[in-house]
Amino acid sequence: MQDHPVLARVALGYCPMLDRQRNVVATRLTIFPERPDAAPDVPALLEALQEVWPPSDEAQPLKLTLRPLDPAAVSQRATAPAGGTATPVALNIAGEAMLSALLAASPPKHLMIEVPAFMATDPVHARALRDLHEAGNVLLIKGRPLTPLTPEVLAWFAHSIVEVADERRGIVPPAPGVRQVTTVQAGARTTAEIDLAFQRGAIAVLGWPFDDPEPRATGRATVPPDVKVVLELVQGVEREEPVSKLEAILKRDPTLAFRLMRYLNSAAFGLTVEINSFGHALMLLGYQRLKRWLALLLASSSKGVGARHLLYGAVRRGLLMEELGRTQGDAEMRGEMFICGVFSLLDRLLQQPFSELLQNVPVPERVQQALRGDGGPYAPYLELLRAIENEAVFDIREQSEALMLGPGDVNRAVLSALHAARQLDG
Repeated sequence: MQDHPVLARVALGYCPMLDRQRNVVATRLTIFPERPDAAPDVPALLEALQEVWPPSDEAQPLKLTLRPLDPAAVSQRATAPAGGTATPVALNIAGEAMLSALLAASPPKHLMIEVPAFMATDPVHARALRDLHEAGNVLLIKGRPLTPLTPEVLAWFAHSIVEVADERRGIVPPAPGVRQVTTVQAGARTTAEIDLAFQRGAIAVLGWPFDDPEPRATGRATVPPDVKVVLELVQGVEREEPVSKLEAILKRDPTLAFRLMRYLNSAAFGLTVEINSFGHALMLLGYQRLKRWLALLLASSSKGVGARHLLYGAVRRGLLMEELGRTQGDAEMRGEMFICGVFSLLDRLLQQPFSELLQNVPVPERVQQALRGDGGPYAPYLELLRAIENEAVFDIREQSEALMLGPGDVNRAVLSALHAARQLDG
């Protein structure tokens, strides 16, 4: 990321948008100004965001499968600009002055924009919203308006974002003959809430299932069979075994070998030559540097449908932990922080508690401390990650200050991590 001074005047949080198949189809980026009435340099902010989500992505559609609430909704548009083969972004601006400045700045069409219902009904903003809609921008109305929207205003919005706490469907049926905008459910914190949102007819869900119960002890002495090969590879690299032995392990799972080569040759990895074999990768990287990508491979071994957005989170946690450590420690520490971030969701990905997993997965002691909840130097960084994922601005500021990190440093790390993750997703 370039040095954008405007990043020192905001706080950033993010969460995934899931479709009915539980694929991550977009990222919601929440932007808090330093003060509720502040409007930082919006053009400069858009310039920073376009380093992560460039305008060239505009041509690719985001396709969501509709389940209309009534027949009149069938004609509702179900596509939005997307980010290449990776996920596009919806901007949630948590400040009226800043959002007003954004609407007036003619933002690029590939950035979806959330608009609170009270602003949608305010005549002051009507012209800007109409102009953006006519220009092809995708607008999402957030919350329920106090008074019904006119058909003209309703037509400006592709979808309606409704918080779980404000959900009324199933209790108050929609008025007959009234066109309904398809709903994106926000604030889901459990798998049950995500499932219920889709049962109610939501087109997508915003949120993380991090309030699900922690996995129970399985009594298994080993990890599940579908991750055995990659775990053997991780353990072999930890012991620095010969290349021939490691390649023999990898050959037992061709799909695994393909995924590893894809990660290593991604733009996020930053190599100038193409890696064509495990031995080639080991020669270029060495055992220590290769560990971080095997950690990512282990996290991606879960094949469950519900694991897709957890892997999305694990990848970004690892990359963000590494970025936060870039100004705090040496290369070894940054590598450990990457592994710590990725493995912080490994118990949920593999449905096995850390008390069992850590008996089989070789990780440094400082990483083990954080994963077990025993403190250590990486625990405060995990707390900051959780605050960013929860889009909790006061917690973000508190955790950043505890780590003596300025908002500009944290936000540059967030955008750098999201940019690298998009390259891996693609």
